[in-house]
Amino acid sequence: MPIPAPDNARRLDAVAVNAALRRLARTPEPPWLHTEVARRMAEKLRVILLQPELVLDWWGFLGAGSSALALAYPKAQRWIVEPDAIWAERSRAAARRPWWSPNRWGGGGVEVIEQAQEIPPGAQLIWANMMLHAVVDPPALFERWHQLLRVDGFVMFSCLGPGTLRELRALYERLGWPAPTPVFIDMHDLGDMLVQAGFADPVMDQETLTLQWDSPAALLNELRALGGNTAPDRAAGLHTPRWRRDLERELSSLRGPDGKLGLSFEVAYGHAFKAAPRLRADQPTMLSLDDMRAMLRAGRASSGKGLGP
Repeated sequence: MPIPAPDNARRLDAVAVNAALRRLARTPEPPWLHTEVARRMAEKLRVILLQPELVLDWWGFLGAGSSALALAYPKAQRWIVEPDAIWAERSRAAARRPWWSPNRWGGGGVEVIEQAQEIPPGAQLIWANMMLHAVVDPPALFERWHQLLRVDGFVMFSCLGPGTLRELRALYERLGWPAPTPVFIDMHDLGDMLVQAGFADPVMDQETLTLQWDSPAALLNELRALGGNTAPDRAAGLHTPRWRRDLERELSSLRGPDGKLGLSFEVAYGHAFKAAPRLRADQPTMLSLDDMRAMLRAGRASSGKGLGP
């Protein structure tokens, strides 16, 4: 995990984040919620005219979006960027599955790399599904994404928002227990971070999904499959079986008229483009050849607006 700058640091326990990632690496498949959000986010690609040749799938295995990306961009080269070596091996194993396997990631060539490795710039799409809420320093990550993209490339991501598990937080507060979740970032703040990192035209959206379970035990098992409480002010130490019984009893108060237990998950979506840099006459500016070509293409396109044949 990246080391946060003091003024940008979120209230996340980086040690707990890494522990949750190690535990999730032992699960056979990504969480169902991640797969569903990836499907919904892929639908938003329809409004993007750019057909990327190189895609970075950030935390690809846990994000569960590789199949959707392969379907949307079958000819694109995809680099799956994983948080560590354990997750990288999970992605490599998935890529080696037979072509008829429903969990194999087809499409163009696939390469798996680790987040800490040197990644050459030149991507036209950075896709990050359901991972940003586990990042200690989102502004630093946005800056890195901006550096890795070509001019006119774009980033598309989803993450949990502040309305997530509001019923559970209210229950814990009523009982006087420490917070059960970390603080999630509001989508408007995420948009501001994108602009600060140099992105243009950020578009943010959100929706609230309600998941339901038949029993408190099923609910808790699902939450554990999604990660863990990484708030630094979470309860210290291990809980007792008696506390677990008390929690399951209290969770029964969340039952609706149909007898189901329900919890809300706010999902924030965002995308933004890397605009061509503005050249200033009073200082030298270094541009890559790809960025210069993109600027020339953008200039020709804008000069032809409104002209007839």
